[in-house]
Amino acid sequence: MGEESARPLVLVHGLFSSAEVNWIKFGNAALLAASGYRLYMPDLRAHGKSAAPHDPGAYPEDVLVEDLQATISQLSLDDYDLGGFSLGARTVVRGVLAGLAPRRLVLGGMGLSGLSGWARRSAHFIDAIDRFGTIERGDPAFTAQAFMKSMQIDRVAARLLLTSVDDTPAEAIASITMPTLCVCGAQDQDNGSAQELAAALPEGHYVETPGNHMSSVTFKDMGRAIAEFLDA
Repeated sequence: MGEESARPLVLVHGLFSSAEVNWIKFGNAALLAASGYRLYMPDLRAHGKSAAPHDPGAYPEDVLVEDLQATISQLSLDDYDLGGFSLGARTVVRGVLAGLAPRRLVLGGMGLSGLSGWARRSAHFIDAIDRFGTIERGDPAFTAQAFMKSMQIDRVAARLLLTSVDDTPAEAIASITMPTLCVCGAQDQDNGSAQELAAALPEGHYVETPGNHMSSVTFKDMGRAIAEFLDA
């Protein structure tokens, strides 16, 4: 999306979501394209329009990072910006630690404990998959169950994918030196404190937008914050 000659921006969506839901549906992709960016928005493995194999061998450690590296290589991107929301933010962080070098980085819906404490967060979603169809309103896993239903998630593939994502030690964050935006909904604490993450980054910048973890992507405030940061 965007003019062919515009600056490349790669955006990665969150868990159980898709590029369509996180970036396109509520207008943030169009806003960023109008701000002068050419957007590339892949669907993660086992999500959206991407394949969802049931073979455990299709989910090696950090497979999403491998997929992201392959995507950027196939697009022949050298000078670009990179962003992600939730699981997408974890993926781009680990991509940078693995050698990706965007000019600027955007981390949406992510806090420091969400990176370093992924095992706990992953266990929450695996529990929701394992109890799918039996979780009642009021249960902490009810929202995840409802979102999986609405997105028609392949739960076998999603469970396999969840086991491929690793924790990112807090001390590793200090090696991410490019300017980084930590943008997060005011009621979003699902992945810990985004302010804390921004403070841990050498060039971290925090911006608060409306919403919680599910709703923050529905507000164009997120797109505006990203555009303003990338244009700085």
